[in-house]
Amino acid sequence: MSLEKNLERVVARHHELAQQMASGDKRSAADYARMAKEYADLKPIVEAVSDLRGVQKEMADLKALIADKATDAEMKALAEDELNGLKGKLPGLEKKVQLMLLPADAADAKNAILEIRAGTGGEEAALFAADLFRMYQRYAEGRRWKFELMSLSETGRGGYKEAIASVSGRGVFARLKFESGVHRVQRVPETEASGRIHTSAATVAVMPEAEEVDIRIEDKDLRIDVFRSSGPGGQSVNTTDSAVRVTHLPTGIVVSQQDEKSQHKNRAKAMRVLRARLYERERERAEAERAATRKSQVGTGDRSERIRTYNFPESRVTDHRIGITLHKLDRVLDGELDEFIDALVADDQARRLAEMT
Repeated sequence: MSLEKNLERVVARHHELAQQMASGDKRSAADYARMAKEYADLKPIVEAVSDLRGVQKEMADLKALIADKATDAEMKALAEDELNGLKGKLPGLEKKVQLMLLPADAADAKNAILEIRAGTGGEEAALFAADLFRMYQRYAEGRRWKFELMSLSETGRGGYKEAIASVSGRGVFARLKFESGVHRVQRVPETEASGRIHTSAATVAVMPEAEEVDIRIEDKDLRIDVFRSSGPGGQSVNTTDSAVRVTHLPTGIVVSQQDEKSQHKNRAKAMRVLRARLYERERERAEAERAATRKSQVGTGDRSERIRTYNFPESRVTDHRIGITLHKLDRVLDGELDEFIDALVADDQARRLAEMT
């Protein structure tokens, strides 16, 4: 569908909704709320279209004035200056409208489940996984998101074998979804006497947190096992079978939770993670179908691809998907990720715009 036809469709739908809401016809509260939300969602697009069409009309009027033989030279010169100014403004307005017309990812408005696991590299990989976890925690704090630890498996030397957190707030998944993949670190371990640089890796998975209405899980598809929590000695070890292992039989996905002293709370947390994994599995299946028709596979969310390298000796961080290198590793690890994420969002938008043409 051409851009102009898309614009006509959006404006016509906005006008239709306005008439329906003002008609006084009897509707359920749910129907009215749905229409009101759609109307509100379309309003910024309609305003952008109005701005675009206003500039287009001004340009047409100026061209007509310049072409009119009755227009004197001074007026023509002024009109040409104004026309050139509007020509420079037009591409930005057109791009703004095109971006607003891009189909929204249904998951973008959702909260997220963040999972980080140590990969190749032993204890050094576990220490790096802990660095990444803290990096995302600081990023969340900077954006005033809620960051809730759900599960943590430590090595005992400051590293994390696995860490799972829930991140909630405005636009969480829309921004964090680009972080899924293999993150690589290059640094000299404290235990390395010769100063040799080691390369280790950790995997990051960011999944939209699904509601029960998004993913329906049948009780018959679950096997629930309870067991005694394991952990450091002393009072923190549970003396009851409060840890929970949930197995989703159709997919074989297994989620264990033991951080809470209550079996009920552990089960609730496990179900949140399971629901997110199943929802992400369905999103990946749909994405794979779409990707099969694309020429480029870059940035599809394939978690097996190395997406970023953190080089400590040179204090640099490189994102391999968009070819951006920043020489401020300490600040990145302190949660300054917007420069990368903004570029990834822009790259994603550019590719989706190209697919529409």
